[in-house]
Amino acid sequence: MLYKHMAKPLLFRMDAEKAHHLVIDGLHTANGIPGVNGILHALYGVKETPELATDLFGLHFPHPVGLAAGLDKNGKATDGFTSIGLGFMEVGTVTPKGQAGNELPRLFRLPPDEALVNRMGFNNDGVEAMARQLARRKLHRIPIAVNIGKNKVTPNELAHEDYQACIRALYEHGDFFVVNISSPNTPDLRALQHGDELRTLLSAVKEEIGRQASRSGKHAKPVLVKIAPDMTDEQLELTVAAIQESGVSGIIATNTTISRDGLTHANKAETGGLSGKPLRERSTEVIRFVYRQTGGQLPIIGSGGIFTAADAYDKIRAGASLVEIYTALIYKGPDVVREITGGLVQLLRKDGYRNIAEAVGADHH
Repeated sequence: MLYKHMAKPLLFRMDAEKAHHLVIDGLHTANGIPGVNGILHALYGVKETPELATDLFGLHFPHPVGLAAGLDKNGKATDGFTSIGLGFMEVGTVTPKGQAGNELPRLFRLPPDEALVNRMGFNNDGVEAMARQLARRKLHRIPIAVNIGKNKVTPNELAHEDYQACIRALYEHGDFFVVNISSPNTPDLRALQHGDELRTLLSAVKEEIGRQASRSGKHAKPVLVKIAPDMTDEQLELTVAAIQESGVSGIIATNTTISRDGLTHANKAETGGLSGKPLRERSTEVIRFVYRQTGGQLPIIGSGGIFTAADAYDKIRAGASLVEIYTALIYKGPDVVREITGGLVQLLRKDGYRNIAEAVGADHH
């Protein structure tokens, strides 16, 4: 209620990116004030229940609802996000060197469509700045994934070096890593999703993870690949096959879309990646496709258009073990996490499942 009636009207009167920075910087500043994270946790925290707790990739998730990459690009507000009840979160996308991203304005709301268009272009402060931020974390209640990308000026044939540099610099700070090859806002990045380029990249990523793991003397940390929703079935099949062959830990389906089907708001004319409700059906379709192709053997994190417990549950039944929100947090505020997790418990009970793992891929059985 607090968000709906007070914060949201104020934030939605501001430029979308200024509002974004206000929230992230606010959470970052609040972290330095004793007791604030405790208050946030009391207001928005989600109690762990056996029904929703999930163990995956050798990590423990208190529940399956996490935050997608793009909101906390520099890992500045992880303690604040941990306090609002999320089950895990991604920080980034981070690139080896800091970069300004694309020209302003580059983030647009489409309120009647409950969507966002962004063409940020991997604006971030670089790996060293993120390492400093993550080293300051006080709360370690949830797994943190580091979403990694390449600098705009790095040619595709050298992209693997950028992804390796990110892993080297941030290995000790992330619980798992996400290879972003599917943002539509870095020229030619999506070409890395196909064929030999993808094999070369993932082999280099696995190699670097292996090096860092042997240096630390512990098990190798999980790596997932985030894919685009805009591939044909043939492209998707080849991409998923290459990802599965590479031996990575899982897939995130999906990133934002370049499709503009069914939109009503004038901002649909803006170039960039679309997130929010219009992406819901397509991302669920991709999850279903990936689960079917891999026989449910490759864990999937479902992302795209999740606003309600039913949206999340559709993705879980289609084959997702975990799900991510982003745009729903902008439109509905932090209450949405508790709303989705509470609703998931009811949906599981209604279908006679004892826990979330039993519902994963249920539509295929």
